[in-house]
Amino acid sequence: MKKKVVQQKPQHRWKRKVLTLMFVGIFFGGLLFMQTRWYTHVVGLVPLNHHQFLVSQPHVQSPKIAFLFIARNRLPLEMVWDAFFRGGDSKFSIFVHSRPGFLFNQATTRSTYFLNRQVNDSTQVDWGEASMIEAERILLRHALDDPLNDRFVFLSDSCIPLYNFSYTYDYIMSTSTSFVDSFADTKEGRYNPKMHPVIPVHNWRKGSQWVVLTRKHARIVVDDETVLPMFQQYCKKKPLPEFWREQHIPADTSKLHNCIPDEHYVQTLLAQKDLEGELTRRSLTHTSWDLSSSRERERRGWHPVTYKFSDATPMLVKFIKV
Repeated sequence: MKKKVVQQKPQHRWKRKVLTLMFVGIFFGGLLFMQTRWYTHVVGLVPLNHHQFLVSQPHVQSPKIAFLFIARNRLPLEMVWDAFFRGGDSKFSIFVHSRPGFLFNQATTRSTYFLNRQVNDSTQVDWGEASMIEAERILLRHALDDPLNDRFVFLSDSCIPLYNFSYTYDYIMSTSTSFVDSFADTKEGRYNPKMHPVIPVHNWRKGSQWVVLTRKHARIVVDDETVLPMFQQYCKKKPLPEFWREQHIPADTSKLHNCIPDEHYVQTLLAQKDLEGELTRRSLTHTSWDLSSSRERERRGWHPVTYKFSDATPMLVKFIKV
């Protein structure tokens, strides 16, 4: 008998272990089932948008470039820009300043990107007057309303892009500086001594109108109430040399200051604010003055060259890029 009992004892222990494991498995399985039902019930009570937030991170919008066009009326090269903006992936916004009352609708533009993109508080712009500055400030004011606009590019109605959107976007966003062509202007007749002491002569700067501003610098331009009044009061255009060829030359032009506000305002303002260390001091917009001695009268003088259709060759584009 003793041998028989000894043979059965391990078998009873094995059965007890199996039963114990089964009960433990049933217990945890039931607990897991109850937790799953509870979780499903709770999630079912959460609104759909909250549920989406729980299972995925919200989409983060990329910063945008605001393209600010200063135009007379239409944009004659709009279809070139249309092709450019197709690669934008919502990384841009467009604002156009045209003459007061002009609308970009289906009758005046062929590109959907420019539909209703005019600012409705535009001002009449006269070349050589401070009204050009006011147009720039109007564009910036509208563009700053969108918190995603992080860079602000000024363009004319005769500008075209030389590179695709992705290259342009990456290039502009690759630095924290503004691109502002700026240098000390010592040419007589530009600085009006009456601006002193509000604008001392050592802060007087000149450069291209076609700047790219950071949001910080764009805000400074919009909020300025000191430098702009000086330009409005003391920057008045005088007769230009090319006009004198057919008109009487004034006896004394020394008291007239051909200030050219759009070439001096942003540069001088940022110098006044001691922000020149935050600039890349060059323009990203190509302009050519090389044909100023041309025999064709319309291709010389105080304005950069307007390229003709015959000029627009692959060789010219390659030359400009280099």
